[in-house]
Amino acid sequence: MLLAFLLVLQTASTRQAPPILEFPTAGLDDSAAYEGYTARLYRDSRANSVEIYIERKTGRVVHVWADALNESIGFTVRPVGAVAFGAGTATVWTRGGRRGLRYTLAVQGGRSTAVEVGQLLLGSMRIERDFGYAGRVRDSIDAATFVVPEMAQFAAEMGRPYTDRLTPSVVLINTATRWTVRASQPSLDGKNHLSLALSGDARRSRATLAGRVVTIQPLSSRAITLTVEIATDGPPLSPLDRRQIFNDRFRRFADSANSPRIEREIRGFELLSSRQKLMAGLPTYATYFGRDMLMTALLMEPVWSDTMPEFVMGAALAKLAPNGEVSHEEALGGQAIRENAAEFLRTGDSALLRNLQQTRENYWMVDDDFQLPVVAGHYFADANVATARKRAFVQRWGSALRRNLGFVARQAAPYAREPVARNLVSFKRDADGYCHPGSWRDSRVGYAGGCFAFDVNVVWVPAALRAIGTIDSALRALGEPGIENAADIARAAEAWRGTARHFEVVLSPDEAAARLGVRVAASPDAERDLWATMLAASGDALTDTLRFPAVSLDSAGHAIPVMSTDPAMWLLLEPQPADREAELLRPFLLPYPVGLFIPGLGPVTANDAYASPDVWRMFERDLYHSPKVVWGRDVNILLAALATRNRPGAVDSIRSAVARSGLQYAELWSYKVERGAVQPVRYGSSSDVQLWTLTDLAVQYLLTSPRPGPTQ
Repeated sequence: MLLAFLLVLQTASTRQAPPILEFPTAGLDDSAAYEGYTARLYRDSRANSVEIYIERKTGRVVHVWADALNESIGFTVRPVGAVAFGAGTATVWTRGGRRGLRYTLAVQGGRSTAVEVGQLLLGSMRIERDFGYAGRVRDSIDAATFVVPEMAQFAAEMGRPYTDRLTPSVVLINTATRWTVRASQPSLDGKNHLSLALSGDARRSRATLAGRVVTIQPLSSRAITLTVEIATDGPPLSPLDRRQIFNDRFRRFADSANSPRIEREIRGFELLSSRQKLMAGLPTYATYFGRDMLMTALLMEPVWSDTMPEFVMGAALAKLAPNGEVSHEEALGGQAIRENAAEFLRTGDSALLRNLQQTRENYWMVDDDFQLPVVAGHYFADANVATARKRAFVQRWGSALRRNLGFVARQAAPYAREPVARNLVSFKRDADGYCHPGSWRDSRVGYAGGCFAFDVNVVWVPAALRAIGTIDSALRALGEPGIENAADIARAAEAWRGTARHFEVVLSPDEAAARLGVRVAASPDAERDLWATMLAASGDALTDTLRFPAVSLDSAGHAIPVMSTDPAMWLLLEPQPADREAELLRPFLLPYPVGLFIPGLGPVTANDAYASPDVWRMFERDLYHSPKVVWGRDVNILLAALATRNRPGAVDSIRSAVARSGLQYAELWSYKVERGAVQPVRYGSSSDVQLWTLTDLAVQYLLTSPRPGPTQ
């Protein structure tokens, strides 16, 4: 026992840790637009990212541990608005295989205000996310612990100890000077453990425990402080730093710029980067997302270390399906347990019980399958990458890469044989027959109910086919066998160059005006008056024929006339004739509701004004990819495309509008209409640190030092 105790002491370490980032930040963010939301991001004792956020409107306090298990610990405080962050510096520690972080919350109010803490939820961030999506934070503070049905059913079938692990155990410990409430919970398989401790000065407050609800009563009018400590024994990731991520040119640029904005974004990129993966975002998506990594790789080419594409491609190739599809998202830790438990209930396969935490992959998305060859094509075309490095990459990953390229060729073959709309690459279908949105607009209504997406079929498939030609030439130059059926794939690439014609929407000025009038008249009162005024002021915009690509085609191959930001990626990846370029750029700069541009906000991601009322209602039910939001990724793609063209007026208009929103660092943002004007607001589920939003670093570099964009 003594030896074990001494070993624990030897491995214990404690240090002070100031926040790496805070949201909102004075001088960078509009705090009013955050509507009471605050967040701090730290690094734990193994330099893994920990985000803590407080939703003041709901009283929810969540801790996201972006480690190898994507863990979270959350609780709700009532009355709402009762707590705020205390001192900024946290304490981080390692002890006996566990890591912990300790910080303080300041309790608002006085002696007459008792504070209740409940709705404890310890486990996977994916389950915390579902808790939020289900609106369970609006339940009573003593509501039963949120347990997802598949885990409850699995535990009921398996019996104890699984049933005991569904909810946290909570105890109250009182001493003469301090009270402490400890909540702890193992993972459903018992392999990992999370804990939460809340404590306070017993001379200033008193705590009582009823079930899993803590009531804290101040003993005087003096302010009180709660100490919060979280701990895990989950495995850590191995973080990367800026020297490993960015090239020398960019680091010199960043140092000379001395910009708080650039420094914040570099820190954000570091928080998402590890040897194992690039996480999609914090707090909500702290894990691998294939699309996010691959698209980021393309945008970050001018500023990344040339080893980063190898890392991104390797991460995707390691997760390929047997048929060559790219994994969209991994399920780790508690989410893996959840999915494996559901599969066991469905199939009865007892082999799943040997390792309930076995990582599971999601292959529902379509776009990422075609993005991987594009990244690979850019890598093999890069003369700055040594031949020996390329050869080593092929030796390690060549077989998997060929598997993906074969899948791409098979998917593209039907259209190459017969170039009609219904032979384009379609989304997969859900059990109810609905085309499951399989590209970046992955909310159920993101593609307005369409089956054939513009971005998949006009941007990614043609670019992937061209990239296969580049890869074939590079492999042969390395002395490796070329790509099977390369000549057939080259002919397919030519056939696929014409796919844009299927998506073209052409409206005369009178037809466009008529549809706009109907759409504006159907808007809510406050918006109707504003958009009617905007429409009247933009009469010149309707003097010419309006042309734009539809966001998608329906199952019969007919265009669904929703204007979108997706042509920006086409502009970035493929040079366009001058007249086509002007036509594609025009909707971005036309004022909403004619086009996409809203002053003081930016380009909204879609405009449904020319579509049917059924489409309007889709977007009203789900705002995530609707005309009510601006996405940071869209802004960055558009600005990166404009950076390679002589269009300073367009660049200035977009950058100015986005900067005025006060939310330009967010993953996405929305607006409300008050007193006849647009007021930007933070979108509720927006990430604070998002991988493809941080591609703004490349945009800033390009706009300062323009250079040619990506080519095939």
